[in-house]
Amino acid sequence: MRIAYLLPFLLFPFLSNAQIPGKRPLTHDDYDGWKTVQSTHISRDGKWVLYEINPQEGDGTLVIEAPATNRKLTLNRGYAATFSADGAYVVAKIKPPLEAVRAAKKKKLKAEQMPKDSLVVIQLENNTRKYFAQVKSFGLPKEKGDWLAILTDAKASTPAAKDSTRTTPKVPKGKKQPKGDRLTLLNLKEGTSVTISYVNNYKMADEGTLVLLSREALHDSSEVRGVFAFETSSQKTMQLDTSSRIQQYLNLGLDKKGEQAVWMASADSTKAEVKKFALYYRKIKDKDNRLVADTTTTALYPQGWSVSEYRTPRFSDDGRRLYFGTSPLAALSLKDTTRLDDELPRLDVWSWTDRKLQPMQDKQKKNERERNYLALYDIATQKKVLLGGEEVPYVSPNYKANHAQLLGTNDQDYQRMSSWELGHSDFYLINATTGAKTPIARDVVGRAEMSPGGKYVTWFDERDTAWRAYDIKGTRIVELTKGLPVAFHNEEHDTPDYANAYGSAGWTADDRYFWVYDRYDIWQLDPTGKEKPLVVTQGYGRQEKVALRYVELDEEDPFIHPEKELLLTGHWERDKESGLLRLTGAARGKVPVVLVKEAAYYSARALSKAEKAEAYIFQKGNYTQANELYYSTDQAWKTPQKLTNLSAQMDSIRWGNVELVSWMNAQGVRLEGLLFKPEGFDPTQKYPMLVYYYERNAETLHLPRTPAPSRSTINIPYCVSNGYLVFVPDIVYGGGTPGKNAYDCIVTGVLDLVRKGYVDQARIGIQGQSWGGYQTAYLITQTNLFRAAMAGAIVSNMTSAYGGIRWGTGMSRMFQYEKTQSRIGGTLWEKPMYYLENSPLFYADRVQTPLLMMHNDADGSVPWYQGIEFFTALRRLNKPAWMLVYNDEDHNLTKRPNMKDLSVRMYQFFDHYLKDAPLPSWMSQGRSVLDKDRWDMKYD
Repeated sequence: MRIAYLLPFLLFPFLSNAQIPGKRPLTHDDYDGWKTVQSTHISRDGKWVLYEINPQEGDGTLVIEAPATNRKLTLNRGYAATFSADGAYVVAKIKPPLEAVRAAKKKKLKAEQMPKDSLVVIQLENNTRKYFAQVKSFGLPKEKGDWLAILTDAKASTPAAKDSTRTTPKVPKGKKQPKGDRLTLLNLKEGTSVTISYVNNYKMADEGTLVLLSREALHDSSEVRGVFAFETSSQKTMQLDTSSRIQQYLNLGLDKKGEQAVWMASADSTKAEVKKFALYYRKIKDKDNRLVADTTTTALYPQGWSVSEYRTPRFSDDGRRLYFGTSPLAALSLKDTTRLDDELPRLDVWSWTDRKLQPMQDKQKKNERERNYLALYDIATQKKVLLGGEEVPYVSPNYKANHAQLLGTNDQDYQRMSSWELGHSDFYLINATTGAKTPIARDVVGRAEMSPGGKYVTWFDERDTAWRAYDIKGTRIVELTKGLPVAFHNEEHDTPDYANAYGSAGWTADDRYFWVYDRYDIWQLDPTGKEKPLVVTQGYGRQEKVALRYVELDEEDPFIHPEKELLLTGHWERDKESGLLRLTGAARGKVPVVLVKEAAYYSARALSKAEKAEAYIFQKGNYTQANELYYSTDQAWKTPQKLTNLSAQMDSIRWGNVELVSWMNAQGVRLEGLLFKPEGFDPTQKYPMLVYYYERNAETLHLPRTPAPSRSTINIPYCVSNGYLVFVPDIVYGGGTPGKNAYDCIVTGVLDLVRKGYVDQARIGIQGQSWGGYQTAYLITQTNLFRAAMAGAIVSNMTSAYGGIRWGTGMSRMFQYEKTQSRIGGTLWEKPMYYLENSPLFYADRVQTPLLMMHNDADGSVPWYQGIEFFTALRRLNKPAWMLVYNDEDHNLTKRPNMKDLSVRMYQFFDHYLKDAPLPSWMSQGRSVLDKDRWDMKYD
């Protein structure tokens, strides 16, 4: 039944929110200069921190800070910075000024004439700096060493910096300029350097002992193109491969110590349609190279196969194994060269037996062309083993450990059904010595992982929501969570598909225990099945309704150590606060201790620890405080040092605040949502309100929000700053009626706020994008509660969308309606009325709400024709509707000028209907194609 709320369209002007002395509302001009902290790093000794402070558009600043001594160094336009292994130096790129780039683009300069990045080396102790111009890339050893590799553009036409060490040799008359760039190898401590010209590729060993490089010929010597090794201790360059018949070298690799090298070489022209590569290995101190594999290595793979150029060879961390890719050689083109192009047929042949639909094949064409299968080379025995293959295409190596068995995955038998059901796979063990493949699980809906010690394979099967382990030695599957009284899958899952797991924390030493999450707590599971599962966090999470998650502080250590002090993040369900907790002696049944809990957002991904010190950096913020960077050496976490002051940007802005609200929907379900209120909010005054929605958002109560131009949705800080209330309700689903579910949750929440007296019932707008856009379109066919609506990328007709293609991936849209977000729960022929009743198009004649749509002509997620169907229906019905189509844009806008344009037009639309602002001419008169061709699309 359609429920209508008929509202008068009042004509009196909107009364803005109270003026705040010394403060102003946000404008669209504020976006470009709004700054955020990015790219944070802490030195290994914890003494220095580096980070970028960048505006959304313009020149940023690199900051290098020693918090303990309050030393601070800055670098205009610095980025991609890193510490040297000993923490004594910072190396960073420097972007050219934005205005210089714009000026060059206006002049339509060629690529080699455009302004280029430069590079700076900063000695932290005395702030001495050394600059290099025209830099393409640089390399620093990860673990130790004093050398820096700098690759500078040999084609750049701008002059080199004064302290560049050497120019490119002059090309003799009549000779062709070789390809390649200048590689400068700089000793950071001594200041000495070596420059090598015509370098194509380079690789530095993690321990800084060796630089491997490939290059072309020099005109002033007898050298030929080849692979060379520069030894940093002796500063000598060794020739490893200088064959005159080789046309291309690529995919260089070194072990951590710089004692072993690998590279690929081809005698085929770089323009050859099919290139055959050979893989070479060299122990640096040996005199000869080993040919590991080429087209003749039929003992490793079938005839017609070779080494794949699309996987870079990689050594295991201990240098005992070398992993590389193999694949069948590509077939030569079958094009008929005796006929003209316009005499040839052009078609696709779709077959019901295809594993993947033709559009999906087309989207994955590059991936398929570059598909390769993992192989292993044992350095000591020189044995070569093909691990992957067409029957088991995906193999997961562990570079940190040389496991006897590797994990393989195959989903090919289930690819045809991926149009309507996702995630099915078979799992295999692959013998690293023989390549033999043993199936361990068939048709699992989920992903598998091998334990760090290589003793077990674990997976969560979404079909029965259970964790399982495969005991490799015992060749058996162990049930890990069967019969436990809690759920290990998402308890709030509300689609017709299988529910995902909450995830796992990892393994304790020697693969003894496996730690997984339920909704709140961390569980310890015995993969042998002998010991009963243990709640590591002692039920504290469920008792306090706080989701506890382990923080991994050492990426190099694959294990959890329960005997040590562990750090957890906590997200409290009731008040949405978050913080950090300490778990001391988890193996002894200790309860987590709260270190900090506050109305802010903490994330484990934004927390880093110094490798060799008890020093941390992390970020936190909320709606009223910008996301700031903090430094802490305080084990109690009570007095962290704030390094940034981005909240100062908000001091002169009317900002507002946010609160958690709740209400009961028509089904008796208690719901939550967010209500953002303008600064100086007066509950006796009535405010216009915008309603935005997308699934559930109440848990983001304390998430920092940044003013920014819109990719597709309203910007909440802008709206609130300009006098709007913004309501973000949670939506729950069920029964295959997503439209009705959205109506129930959104409308009841809006009316609950209206009853509180401060919402102007005649001035409520709604906005949503994609799934939210669908719900917007549906809502205005069911109620006139809303004065104006904006919908982006809507599905208007589920019957025509159901069998369509998601052009971004080439997948059929069936799975979305049957199993995932659209939540119908059946096929079109099983539940035809559900598809019809949930499609806004079939109720277009009921629409009385003015509608602004955005649907872009390159949308790869929701087909453009869905927006066209609804717009043309409203147009024929003489309903006020506009559709913005940004050319060559996808589902959400990516080009900043378009984002700014949408922001202006969207608020012009809402301000007109909700604040009685003047009607812009693009709404009253439209814009013709000739207008578009003659001049910019104006706003007024």
